[in-house]
Amino acid sequence: MEVVLVLALVVLLGTTGVESRTAQVYEYFEYPAMSCRTHSASLTDFGGVGDGTTSNTKAFQAAIDHLGQYASDGGSQLFVPPGKWLTGSFNLTTSHFTLYLHKDAVLLASQDESEWSVIEPLPSYGRGRDTTGGRFISLIYGTNLTDVVLTGDNGTIDGQGGLWWEKFRKGDLKYTRPYLIEIMYSENVQISHLTLINSPSWNVHPVYSSNVLVQGLTILAPVTSPNTDGINPDSCTNTRIEDCYIVSGDDCVAVKSGWDEYGIAYGMPTKQLVIRRLTCISPDSAVIALGSEMSGGIQDVRAEDIVAINSESGVRIKTAVGRGGFVKDIYVRGMTMKTMKWAFWMTGNYGSHADDNYDPNALPVIQNINYHDVVAENVTMAAKLEGISGDPFTGICISNVTIELAKKAKKVPWNCTDIAGISSGVVPRPCDLLPDQGQEKMTACNFPEDSLPIDNVQAQICTYKRKYL
Repeated sequence: MEVVLVLALVVLLGTTGVESRTAQVYEYFEYPAMSCRTHSASLTDFGGVGDGTTSNTKAFQAAIDHLGQYASDGGSQLFVPPGKWLTGSFNLTTSHFTLYLHKDAVLLASQDESEWSVIEPLPSYGRGRDTTGGRFISLIYGTNLTDVVLTGDNGTIDGQGGLWWEKFRKGDLKYTRPYLIEIMYSENVQISHLTLINSPSWNVHPVYSSNVLVQGLTILAPVTSPNTDGINPDSCTNTRIEDCYIVSGDDCVAVKSGWDEYGIAYGMPTKQLVIRRLTCISPDSAVIALGSEMSGGIQDVRAEDIVAINSESGVRIKTAVGRGGFVKDIYVRGMTMKTMKWAFWMTGNYGSHADDNYDPNALPVIQNINYHDVVAENVTMAAKLEGISGDPFTGICISNVTIELAKKAKKVPWNCTDIAGISSGVVPRPCDLLPDQGQEKMTACNFPEDSLPIDNVQAQICTYKRKYL
């Protein structure tokens, strides 16, 4: 997706018959997207200044609002040229829209709190994640949209999160920190080929949406930064996450669907989720986490070709009494892990609650969890699998797994309580609650052979062309 500059010489004949030439430069590039656009503009057309100090919040909003007139006429794309573009939050107010960042474009999130409005908490959460009450709007925010693409040639969005992290640690926040990108109540969404760094909190948060494609993201944050989750599909249907590299202070991918009684009442699960070709580093969190806010349910998650390096756990299920909901039909295959605390971790004792009004009789259902073709090395403990007394996690299947323990590994590699399942071809030998079924059962944890609808979404090659005199 390298930008190509085309130089065209246009020959003009004057009235005196003397030939003159005027050089015109066209900036032209191609990029893959689920939809292409008819109309184009540059941020500089709306007064944008890429000097790193001038606020471009009004320029972004003016550009997007102007381009909205083309939503029913082939759609529009906004080009962000090379430069450092300081901006507060801006709202994607139009459908059939593409935001494209040049490879040398950097969006710098404003550290002026007045440039971040406060919005209501998510209905499936009942409150903000950091504090009770509202939350700061995300840097790039959109709701009730159809066919929106956020992409680039690996242009950068810098959340400048240090100030927010410090406020969080000191308890100085009145509202929940902003995310970098949040798209709500939308369909046909693509977020791809961008570099996201130093988010104040979560990086990418599609919520209450469907047909979501997340591709080719590089997400970076200090491993000590609080809650800088990479990608959090939340109450979404038909989502594909692929070819991403994430270094995070929290879970690299965190699958969610609402919190306690609020998530139960909202009742919108995350389902039909594909995660593939993900590389993650997260020393204190999971590569893929299911929960802990899973009260609307999580079903049909397919993860494959995952690389975990220096992370706390590979795949983690987090839930608790009071969550309700379910996590079921989870399939993981082709996972490689290096330097881990746990290869597998499930817990029914993740006890943070939105408030004290949760239902203690709302027990989560965890069933049909499958891990196949996994290799791990330098692992402190193979697995910690803790169900809930009276509400065991069932249908666990672990097959063709080799875990090489670290020199200072725990003496007992498997810790299992309140679970039920089977294993086959697993080293070291699993706990007695996962009895070995023998080599003939190696296919017991088979990955689904059918494809999901999101796998049928293919990119087109789109173009941008701009003339400079």
